[in-house]
Amino acid sequence: MTPLARLLAARIAATGPLTVADYMAECLLHPRHGYYATRDPLGAAGDFTTAPEISQMFGEILGLALAQAWLDQGSPAPAILAELGPGRGTLMADVLRATARVPGFHDALSVHLVEASPVLRAEQARRVPQAGWHGRIEDLPEGPLLLLANEFLDALPVRQFLRAPGGWAERVVGLRDGVLAWGLAPPLPVPDLDTRLADTAEGDMVELCPALPGIVAEVGRRIAAHGGAALFVDYGDGRLVGDTLQAVVRHRGADPLAQPGEADLTAHVDFGAVARAAAPAVATGPVPQGAFLLRLGIAERAEALARRLAGGALESHRAALRRLTDPAEMGTLFKVMGLHPASAPPPPGLVP
Repeated sequence: MTPLARLLAARIAATGPLTVADYMAECLLHPRHGYYATRDPLGAAGDFTTAPEISQMFGEILGLALAQAWLDQGSPAPAILAELGPGRGTLMADVLRATARVPGFHDALSVHLVEASPVLRAEQARRVPQAGWHGRIEDLPEGPLLLLANEFLDALPVRQFLRAPGGWAERVVGLRDGVLAWGLAPPLPVPDLDTRLADTAEGDMVELCPALPGIVAEVGRRIAAHGGAALFVDYGDGRLVGDTLQAVVRHRGADPLAQPGEADLTAHVDFGAVARAAAPAVATGPVPQGAFLLRLGIAERAEALARRLAGGALESHRAALRRLTDPAEMGTLFKVMGLHPASAPPPPGLVP
């Protein structure tokens, strides 16, 4: 058992099973034993690799898309450039480098990172020393907001429900012979799932992300009130059915209950819920990540960079482009959704 597993087992024995959301929250954010509180999870030496770590082109394209949205809205100043869950700061560093020649853009900006992990904050400070840090999106200053969230929503804890004859039976984490094990609570009506009765059958599992509506609504409120744009990039789809909870250790799938506190836990993003929560801002998408990047010229950027490369470096560069855009890799599984004011066009790349 991991140290966190022992703590959770004692808690369950004393007070009863945990919801999947409570279990995820403890695994990821426990102040002493939580996954994000204790390590840098990224890269070859970590447990997973995100798009900004695969290639600088990803951040360059997203940064220029936000800069164009800023231009389309009349270049408001001052403006806030923010990122939710910025990892090592690689994405924001690439954004700032790529947009340095956009006239007036950097002069208008203050840079803000929303990050809970002290380990990752230290890494971010090395790459984006001019940033200000916040623990919650609500702590960002008010004003025109240009926001990025890459693989942020997938780490928000989800509750899981199995459709049953008497309503919805919530999946819980309990104990079996002293070891963490899955269980089901008695079926009950769940008003938040009334809209899912039409597209599910008995035995189907659906997920709710309790924190997602509030976070997206705060982004939407700011963009509708002050202008700006947001890009959410993540794996997921519209109306999801099934168990999407997954654990990753050393770049391989793992049992979500086996190593609490030592494995990354995520779930697929319900982009339909993102769109509903965005009002009064307008949500456009989701579109596949590959299509989004190709519309914005990543193939041409890749060709320009390739002229300076040879041998293994050139092959790695070409492999990175394939990984980001190929439907068999990240190109279709990952989606992009943009938020923008009703009075402004969507960020580029979201419509053909």
